Amino acid sequence: MRFLFLIFVGLPIIEMWLLLKIGAVIGPLPTIAMVVTTAVIGAALLKQQGLDTLTRAQQRMSSGQVPATEILEGLMLAVGGALLLTPGFVTDAIGFVCLIAPLRRMLVAALIKRGVMQVQANQFGGGPSPFGTTNQEFGTGPDSRTQDIPAEDRSIDPVIIEGEYKKEE
Repeated sequence: MRFLFLIFVGLPIIEMWLLLKIGAVIGPLPTIAMVVTTAVIGAALLKQQGLDTLTRAQQRMSSGQVPATEILEGLMLAVGGALLLTPGFVTDAIGFVCLIAPLRRMLVAALIKRGVMQVQANQFGGGPSPFGTTNQEFGTGPDSRTQDIPAEDRSIDPVIIEGEYKKEE
């Protein structure tokens, strides 16, 4: 709760103080011009980096891989874009860290390494599922009912969950 208080109350106060100090040194019009320029540069960078990340995510999905890193990068791009549109120099600095590709990738890797965000791809090949069970427990292993499925569709290895139901009127 204290962290949210600092973000929503403390950060705007710091931003206003910094804008006033810089405005006193270089003047109000250059200060406003700097804020507008960072927003324009940020919007252009967001568009370019967003398209690059989207292209990489589509390539990974078409090759059968989970685009987990690209999803996290997309989230950081959205946060960075919002911060760059917010007037102020502190938010602009944080926003540029989120939008500059090498810095963003280092930050995503650090977050994943620290375990803040976990990336796990479940390929339905008998390995662990997100629910702590193996896929054989769900009946999708080689000894399950998948023999009725044509060979070309068997690579999909669907999850079959058996159960009973009762229709009540």
